[in-house]
Amino acid sequence: MAKITRLSQLDLNKTYSYADYMTWRLNETVELIKGKIMLMSPAPNVGHQTIERNLIIDIGSYFRKKKCKVFPAPFDVRLYDREKSILADQEIYSVVQPDISVICNPDILDTQGCNGAPDWIIEILSKGNSKKELHLKYELYQESGVAEYWIIYPNDEAIHQFILNETGNYQLKAMYVEDDVAIPHLFPELHLELTEIFESFNTE
Repeated sequence: MAKITRLSQLDLNKTYSYADYMTWRLNETVELIKGKIMLMSPAPNVGHQTIERNLIIDIGSYFRKKKCKVFPAPFDVRLYDREKSILADQEIYSVVQPDISVICNPDILDTQGCNGAPDWIIEILSKGNSKKELHLKYELYQESGVAEYWIIYPNDEAIHQFILNETGNYQLKAMYVEDDVAIPHLFPELHLELTEIFESFNTE
């Protein structure tokens, strides 16, 4: 089998598994969503990284010496229907790299990353994010059982907070803007001030 080192060697219409993904040695960063290759945006800009850094400092400090662990990208998260038990690599067709993942179940962590749904995922949007990608990830996180999902809009300095309801569907719990204090549904003792999250944010 030829070694995969270039994206042009792959068929973007084909369905690939995580086992395939693990053999690739690409310069580009890609994700798999239900077996389909999704190109990730180019390296995040300073504004994006500033927001991620501010969040990691505050969230990481809160979880220090606690059971839950915080992982920033790049970090492989393998996802599948929440009704299924942990699967082998060849049975997994979605692997993503959320900007921030909070994981409270140590059993789904291994040397390769996370094998199952994190409790809380945060995605920080950039110019390269397409509406299709947003829609696919929203559905994937919902189907996989990610209990809380935040989408951060840097240019609007806003956060949309989604939580899984009793039927397993996302509902919009809150929209935070300006000088609001964002509070995770799962971790109500953690208070994140938007003025600090977006501090020193530089638009493109």
